[in-house]
Parts: sequence; C-alpha cells; structure tokens
Amino acid sequence: MPNAQYRFKFYFNATHAIYLSGEMGESHPHTWEVILNTMKITDNFVLFNEVEKMCEEFLSQFQNVFINTVQPFTTVNPTLENICIYFKEKIQNMLHEHGWLLLSIELSETPSRSYVISVTDEFEASRSYQGDQSNETMQDIVDRLANEKVNSLLNPVHPTVEEEVLKMEQAIEPETENRSEEKKEIRPRARLFRKH
Repeated sequence: MPNAQYRFKFYFNATHAIYLSGEMGESHPHTWEVILNTMKITDNFVLFNEVEKMCEEFLSQFQNVFINTVQPFTTVNPTLENICIYFKEKIQNMLHEHGWLLLSIELSETPSRSYVISVTDEFEASRSYQGDQSNETMQDIVDRLANEKVNSLLNPVHPTVEEEVLKMEQAIEPETENRSEEKKEIRPRARLFRKH
C-alpha cells in the first residue's frame, strides 16, 4: 500500500487582524478549514488517529485565540497566505517524521476563499526557475523519497552496541598506548560492556 494518498480536514476558530499600509485592521473571526493532501510512503498499517492527533495538537495553539498573539504572527502579518505557508512548513516536517509526504495544503478562512500550496507544483516551479535539466519527474522524486523513507525505517542507521563499544575502545587505545610507553608496561583493554 505504499504511495496511497489520503486527505485530512481540520477546523479551528480564531480571530486575526491584517496590517495594511502599516496600520492594523479590525480584528475579525473565522472558522478556518485546513485540508491536507498526503501520501503514505511506508507500507505499515495506517493509524489515522495518530496523524489526526498530531495535527490537532499543532492546530490547538490557534483555537479560540487572536492569531496576532501567537508566534510567529507577533512579527509576521497573519494573512491567509502567511498562515498557510507557516502551517505547510510545520505540518510537512511533522508528517515526514511519521512516514508521510505532504502533497498540498489548503487553508480557508471562508467557504468561498482558500489559499492552496501544492508542494509538487512548488517543487516543479523551483526546478524550472533554477534551470534543473535533469529528466527526473515529480513521480520519480516521490518514488525515490518513498523508497528512502522505507529503507531508513527498515534499516535504521543507528549503530549497534558492539559498534559503539568498538569506537570507544579505539578512542581509548591511543591513550593506553601513550601511558603504557611512559610506564613501560602494557595493560589489557577492559571491556566496557559484557556480551550476553
């Protein structure tokens, strides 16, 4: 089931005030809707409640507040676009840590007005602007990222205890050799951990 796509929707109530020409406008409320289009890049069982809980916890800091008082919007103008960009960065990182890719995010402050960021379109635009001449398509990149994530989960890069012990012993060896030369005596290395 790798590369399966899912859509999540979240809602929160909050007010904000936009700065226009250096002047803060009137504070006004919205029921905000956040739509995430995602791709599961690992083959394990999908626990929707984990993704939902993670996103709800992030969005809870904006529930029933004046957005202008929440970082980074104490210094960034809390426009629909700026809020969506901030949400994209944060949610994208959270999802990736749990084996998901964010494909797009849509933030609405009214039922008739939304701002959409397509991560895939963003990537393609960036490539064409930078003059990337590779033939790698977005699907190739998604497949490569999915494979890298699956491999990293199946084959963690964490060293084994034996590898850590060997590193520690190698770090101690020069000291032991220097001391033994000074004292003209060679001592056996002590094992730091017992093998079971």
